[in-house]
Amino acid sequence: MRNSLQRSKDKIMDGILVIRKEKGYTSHDVVAKLRGILHMKKIGHTGTLDPAAEGVLPVALGRGTRLVELLTEKEKTYEAVLRLGVSTDTQDMTGAVLSEKPVTVTEEEVREAVESFVGEQMQIPPMYSALKVNGKKLYELAREGKTIERKPRPVVFYEIRILDTSLPLVRISVTCSKGTYIRTLCNDIGEKLGCGGAMEELLRTKSGNFTLEESLTLSQVEEAVAEGTILEKIVPIEAVLSMYPALTCTVEGDRLLCNGNPLPEEMVQGGSRQKNVRMYKSSGDFTGIYGWDERKEKYVPVRMFFV
Repeated sequence: MRNSLQRSKDKIMDGILVIRKEKGYTSHDVVAKLRGILHMKKIGHTGTLDPAAEGVLPVALGRGTRLVELLTEKEKTYEAVLRLGVSTDTQDMTGAVLSEKPVTVTEEEVREAVESFVGEQMQIPPMYSALKVNGKKLYELAREGKTIERKPRPVVFYEIRILDTSLPLVRISVTCSKGTYIRTLCNDIGEKLGCGGAMEELLRTKSGNFTLEESLTLSQVEEAVAEGTILEKIVPIEAVLSMYPALTCTVEGDRLLCNGNPLPEEMVQGGSRQKNVRMYKSSGDFTGIYGWDERKEKYVPVRMFFV
């Protein structure tokens, strides 16, 4: 296994490894375990999943960690099971039950309530969350029995579909913006219906362009390392950025590009005055993301990966 890993490291592991996080692990647990499996330190995840949740967790390796901020911004898709008739302090079924009520609503009323949340919403983050207030995480305050006021935050639900209804259980598919709490959505749907609601299950099926079908469990990553196929599982940085047009600088522009300096338009072939472009050396080697600056009338560096 060590020889297989050494051969992979000789070729440098830079990019994204799409992990299927299993229940019981925190996102930080996944990163820690991958550091041990891959014997590399420079690893970061792109969007937290609760320990009880499972599903797609893109993990950045090596120079790919420079993609973390970009990927965290991407929309996410989830499948969740909402249990009506119960409210908990964590807004999911791992928490202490605060109230229980009979579920007398109809499937049509449930559908109307669910669909009413599509679009822009102001969502109040739950107390049991990793958001920080005055340097302390909210869940730490919650465990101390403290509740503090949280400001509503703008989120967007691009699509919410009901996949199955077997009251009091409702399975939904949700596509939403970053920073959205599906637990809170379940709680809010329950409140709107007057019977309360809590999330029973959560599966992230998509994060940006990364899907559940291409994801690997930690044990599958170990197998790929042992078999010497781990490089085949890593999505290259260029592939992650394939939505941006590719431009190549001239030989004269190579020196400026290698130093991460702005490039005048005459030193760029196939000009595309867009916010983000993939910039290549004249040799065809990818270097990073540049963007057109109207004020400077030059391409300026946005994020450098290889110089």
